Amino acid sequence: MHTALDRPGSSITREADVLIIGGGLSGAMLAAQLLRLPGRRNVLIVEPRSELGRGEAYSAVELGHTLNGNAARMSVDPDNADDLTQWLAEFIEAGGWPESDQQHVPVSELFPPRGIFGLYVQQRLAEARALGARNGSGVEHVRGEAVDLQVAGDTVLLTLDDGQTLRGGFAVLATGMFPAARTPQTESSGLNAAALDPWDVAAMRRLDPQSTVLIIGSGLTMVDAVVSLEQAGHRGPIEVFSRHGLLPHVRRQPPEWVDFLADDHSLRSPRQLMRALREQCRQAQAEGIDWQAPLDTVRAHIGRLWSQASDVQRRQFVRHVRPWWESHHHRSPPLSAELVARLHEEGRLRIQAASFKGLASSAEGTVNIRIRRRGEADLTVVQGAALINSSGIEYDWRRVARPLPQQLLARGLVQPGPLALGIAAHPDGAVLDAQGKPASRLFAMGPPLRGMWWESTAVTDVASQAKVLAARLVALQTQYPG
Repeated sequence: MHTALDRPGSSITREADVLIIGGGLSGAMLAAQLLRLPGRRNVLIVEPRSELGRGEAYSAVELGHTLNGNAARMSVDPDNADDLTQWLAEFIEAGGWPESDQQHVPVSELFPPRGIFGLYVQQRLAEARALGARNGSGVEHVRGEAVDLQVAGDTVLLTLDDGQTLRGGFAVLATGMFPAARTPQTESSGLNAAALDPWDVAAMRRLDPQSTVLIIGSGLTMVDAVVSLEQAGHRGPIEVFSRHGLLPHVRRQPPEWVDFLADDHSLRSPRQLMRALREQCRQAQAEGIDWQAPLDTVRAHIGRLWSQASDVQRRQFVRHVRPWWESHHHRSPPLSAELVARLHEEGRLRIQAASFKGLASSAEGTVNIRIRRRGEADLTVVQGAALINSSGIEYDWRRVARPLPQQLLARGLVQPGPLALGIAAHPDGAVLDAQGKPASRLFAMGPPLRGMWWESTAVTDVASQAKVLAARLVALQTQYPG
């Protein structure tokens, strides 16, 4: 089938069976699963970075920026929960991470640096590439940013920022996460322009080490920012402002707890879940067991619980429960948590419940922000030498000022997901257009499906989705060849 992009002056530069948009964890794992399956197929991964498998999350180079889950929880192989543990043991044995002995725990309980985890993902992709090559399949990295996409009959046409046009039988939105600190906003407050990158240790080294640093947000990105400041040699005050003033709890390694949701499907609302979970946690503590043990059993049921909840129940959860859920569930790695706790005890780091209300005029070399402290009506201006935006992830694609999300929304090829979290999709990953019709050629996985499954960003979530979606694409390729 021919479209306007096939006409003279508009050339198709590459063709593939599957186009994967995004080459971070999601894209790399989908490609690996496609290459492992029988049959021949050609895959193109569009990714602006020079390396595949890292994305935003695993491009960190500082050893202090670690995963927030231990090795036993972070396997990219959905069929082998010990895959990362086994790889890491071999990596350490070969001298790859000598600092690992500082954690004084078995390999399965180590919290690897995110940069090393990126190496692990890359090696698993390389192994899948070798296997695929023996079957006649291949994957190619096309370096660039996707800026537009069209679906015409049995063809997907993808336009890149350098003018290239790629054609594929199917396309997958594996765009990963849009960190608020690095994502242009359609309605910008100017925060990012005035703020330091939370992971830019080199920029932090240029600060006066005794100066005051202001941080917006108190979640895991804030923890990373504090680690960055420490590694940059900063020794001054750190003022953290977040709406509820909650810190992530430290992740511990609790013993096994009975999966109380496995056989009880009567719990359908967030309120019922919270009531039952609190009871389980009280019971665990009465037995001398860490409250994190019952909480961790909920993880496997989140997708089911979220998908069966009504919009009203989801909205209530996001409005009233989410901050506490995030601080208890998305916990901090031990070494990072120890640093935050130490600085807090020393009085160098202060957590304040306050909302960011914008930038205020400031003299050269300083930054002033307006905040409203919880319980107060008036705004307060706070001054620092530097500002860091640690407000987490931007899931609302309407607010992401990147070409592809905006074009997909404008063309009506996608619609916002539940509660404007990511985009809407059928359970098999087929995106829903503006009229709610599932696409036959365009799919999504990972963080863009946050609104469908709530937890759609963790490594194990992405790995499982990659396996299921790869099988779906291969079946469709067989059903609709060429």
